Amino acid sequence: MEHRAGCLICGRDLVYSEESRDLACAVCGEVRSTTAACEAGHFVCDRCHSLEALDLIEQFCITTALEDPLAIACILMRNPAVRMHGPEHHFLVPASLIAAFCNHQGEPGRKAALLRQARTRAGVIPGGACGTLGTCGAAVGTGIFVSLITGSTPLKKQEWSLANQMTAESLMTIARHGGPRCCKRDSWLAIRTAITYLSERFGVTLPVQEAVRCEFSEINRECLRDECPFHAGYPAG
Repeated sequence: MEHRAGCLICGRDLVYSEESRDLACAVCGEVRSTTAACEAGHFVCDRCHSLEALDLIEQFCITTALEDPLAIACILMRNPAVRMHGPEHHFLVPASLIAAFCNHQGEPGRKAALLRQARTRAGVIPGGACGTLGTCGAAVGTGIFVSLITGSTPLKKQEWSLANQMTAESLMTIARHGGPRCCKRDSWLAIRTAITYLSERFGVTLPVQEAVRCEFSEINRECLRDECPFHAGYPAG
C-alpha cells in the first residue's frame, strides 16, 4: 500500500537528520546519501518517490487545453500518484506553467519538447532542498519555466537575468509564509507569483478562474491551518 503522507512504505513520520548517511532505497535497493528516513528506518530515493508521478504530469500537460496553471496543478495534485510532499512538485510547477503558457499563446506543439527539458532540469533538484539547501524546488521550478520560454543559457544576458529574478521572487514569496514545508502551498505560491511575473514582464495574462482552496490539509501533518492563505479558515481579504 502506498501512503500519501509520511513514509511511502509504512506511513510513519519522516525524521530529518543534520548529517547525511548512506541508506538503501526500500524500493529499488540503490544506496544513496540522504538526511531523511522514516521512524522505522525506511528510505525511498527521489527517483522511486516520483517516477510514476512524473510520467503522469508530463502526459497530462501535453494533452490538456487548459490555460490556467493553477487549475492544471490542482488537477494533477488530486491524482494519488502525486503525494502530499515530494520532489515531483519540482516538475509539476514548471510543467503546469509551460502547458498553460503554450496553450494561451496558441502554440501547443511546443509543449512536448519544453516539458522534456523541464523534467530533466527539475530532476536535479534534491528532495528536501527547501530545508537543506535554502531554496525551494517549487521556486526553482518557476525559474526553469522562464529559462525555457526565453531560451536562457549561462551566457545569455537579459534571459539569464529574467530567469534568476523569477526564482528569487518566488522564493521570497514562499519564505514570507514560513515553514514547515508544504509542497502544495509552496507550489501554489510559486505558480501564483509566476502568473504575476508573466503579466508584468512579458505582457502575457494567463486566465485564472478562481482562488485555490486547499483540499489536502487533513493529510498534511505539518499544515499551518489558518495561517496558510489557501486554507479554508484563512481570514478573507
